[in-house]
Amino acid sequence: MRVTVVLITRDRRHSLLATLAKLRDLPERPPVIVVDNASRDGSPDAVAAAFPEYVLLRSKTNLGAVARNVAVDHVRTPYVAFCDDDTWWEPGALTRAAELLDAHPRVAVITGRILVEPGGREDPIVAELRGSPLPRPAGLPGPVLGSFLAGASMVRADAFRAAGGFSPRLWLGGEEELLSADLLTRGWHLCYAEDVLVHHQPSRLRDPHLRRRHGIRNTLWTTWLRRPPATALLRTGRLLGALPRDRVTGAALVEAAAGIPWVLRERRALPRHVEEWLRTLDEPQRRSRARQYVS
Repeated sequence: MRVTVVLITRDRRHSLLATLAKLRDLPERPPVIVVDNASRDGSPDAVAAAFPEYVLLRSKTNLGAVARNVAVDHVRTPYVAFCDDDTWWEPGALTRAAELLDAHPRVAVITGRILVEPGGREDPIVAELRGSPLPRPAGLPGPVLGSFLAGASMVRADAFRAAGGFSPRLWLGGEEELLSADLLTRGWHLCYAEDVLVHHQPSRLRDPHLRRRHGIRNTLWTTWLRRPPATALLRTGRLLGALPRDRVTGAALVEAAAGIPWVLRERRALPRHVEEWLRTLDEPQRRSRARQYVS
C-alpha cells in the first residue's frame, strides 16, 4: 500500500469509531494514524481497545489542523489520505487517487467528489471544484484547483512536508488555503477527481459559531499574508460587506486585527502567475453558495 490514512478527532467517540470501522473494511487495508486532540469523552482509550492495529497519537492539547502535521511526521508511505472523524473514503477510492498521483508527478493533491450522508447527495462545494475556471495544462487528470479540502484529499507527503504543512497560526478553519498557495508557489498542481469518492456525514457535535469565527479570521489572515495590497483590500472589503452583523463576526474581526503585527512580519507575496490564478477564482468563490459565512 502506498497510502497512509490520517484522521484527526476530538470528542466524537461515536462517529470516530464508526468511521474507523469503515476504514478497516476498505479493500486496500491502508495503515491508519489517528491523532486525538485531547478528547475528554474517552475516545483514545476506545480506539486503542477496538483498533489496536492502528497507530494512535494522543495530544495533550487541541492542536486543530496541526495534528495532521504531527501524523505526517510518522508517515512512511509516499501519499497521505486525510479524513476527519465524520468522513471516509469509498472502497477503491484510495487506489484510484494513488494511481493518479503515480501517473502525474507534478500533482501534489487529489481532491475527491464529496457525497453527504445520509442520502449520498453531492456537497455544494463539488460544483465549484468541478467547474474550476483555472487553465488546465495538458495531461493533468482533472480540473485544476486553487485550494483543497483536507478531509477529502490525498496529498503527496514530501510536497506537504516541504511546504510546511498546516500553519499553527491558523489552527483550524480554512487552513488549506494558505498551504495551497504555498504549494502552487513551489510549482505543484492541485486537481479534482470526479471518480474519487469521499463520504461525509456531518457530526452534530460541532460548534458552528467557532468554525465561522475562525473561517473569517483565517480568510483575512491568508489574504494579507499572500495577496498584493490592492487585491487584499478589495477582497477584504467584499468579505466585510457580505458578513452578517453579529457577535461571531465581531469576534472574528477582533482576532484578525490582533494578528496584524505577525501577518505584516511574515507576509510573503505570491509569484505573479500564482496571483493571476487566484484572482481568477475570487469572483466564483464570492458567488459560491458553499462559502457563505453563516451558522
